[in-house]
Amino acid sequence: MSTQKMTVLIGADTFPPDVNGAAKFTVRLAVGLASRGHRVVVVAPSPDTEFGLRNEVHEGVELEVYRLRSWKWFNHPWLRFALPWEVQRDTAAILDTVKPDVVHSQSHLNVGWGLVRMAHKRKVRIVATNHFMPENAAQFVPLPQFVLDWIVRVLWKVAGNTYRLTDAITTPTRKAADYLEKATGSEGVHAISCGLNVSNYRPVMGKRKDPYALFLGRVEQEKHIEELLYATTRFAPSELRVVIAGAGDDKERLEKLARDLKISDRVEFRGLVDDAELVTLLSEAAVFVMPSTAELQSIATMEAMASALPVVAANAMALPHLVHDGENGFLYEPRDIDGLARAIRTVLDSSDAQYRAFQTESLVIVADHDIATTLDRFEDIYRG
Repeated sequence: MSTQKMTVLIGADTFPPDVNGAAKFTVRLAVGLASRGHRVVVVAPSPDTEFGLRNEVHEGVELEVYRLRSWKWFNHPWLRFALPWEVQRDTAAILDTVKPDVVHSQSHLNVGWGLVRMAHKRKVRIVATNHFMPENAAQFVPLPQFVLDWIVRVLWKVAGNTYRLTDAITTPTRKAADYLEKATGSEGVHAISCGLNVSNYRPVMGKRKDPYALFLGRVEQEKHIEELLYATTRFAPSELRVVIAGAGDDKERLEKLARDLKISDRVEFRGLVDDAELVTLLSEAAVFVMPSTAELQSIATMEAMASALPVVAANAMALPHLVHDGENGFLYEPRDIDGLARAIRTVLDSSDAQYRAFQTESLVIVADHDIATTLDRFEDIYRG
């Protein structure tokens, strides 16, 4: 493998302090590349009213980050966006200053839209990674369903127009790649795992004395966390607790649902947790539950697997790539509450030997998703 160092400019519409899978991947990619000696420059919306070049420390590594002027989306708890025409103007100047060897866009809206076009004009090599499902974003637009369906089609068309200007397209799984090719008319999409630092997690082998089911992620409607709450009613209070870690605008609805179901005394909403608390929650949980039906990969599920957790997940989108039914957990059909409850109970009632077998298989599967492998593949694609 070539050891030639590169200047990589990463464009993202979401970046820490945002908390979501795409932001996690982007910072992990930037930090990983910088740790390998590459110059990494990030372009992302400002999380506040200040914009321009900043030196920011992320995961102990100092990065050059150009923060673009941003606007808060009116009914989203944290989303801020840059205006596409301002992105074109600003990224043109940044490209001329940085002179990158490659541009890696993490979206096609709005930063990606402008950055890709400006890089294409300058004949810079462009790699694009898709983390975006327009169907997920539609919930934040208060319009009738038929209008939302039209917007989704338009957004996929915009994505296709942007991706046609790139030299390579990636997405986290083969299922997501097939979906993207069909939705945008793109060809040759690479499936490259988002990856994670497997060694950062703390597997604890063996069954738990005080079992709880854990959900980790954004607390939003697209995650279908209510299915876990309904499934909890199938258990006696002494059999199962639930911990929900994450923030989002669906929390109030879910808290009310837990009260209505008379399970609020055994459902704990932790909100945002820091890295240390996250590792502890994952190490002490008995089973991880991911009810979402729109995961392009699910970094949270991989974090659970790196912690040696059995996983129960919806049989939808990319989750079957991670959860092998009957091996490291179980898949259930979306909205099948009884099926979800049965799967959780099977994990909890398993013998210690079977539980350890689930755990071991989670560790085996997630080993293929270590960030080092992801970085190797992106370096190859950057170099063409």
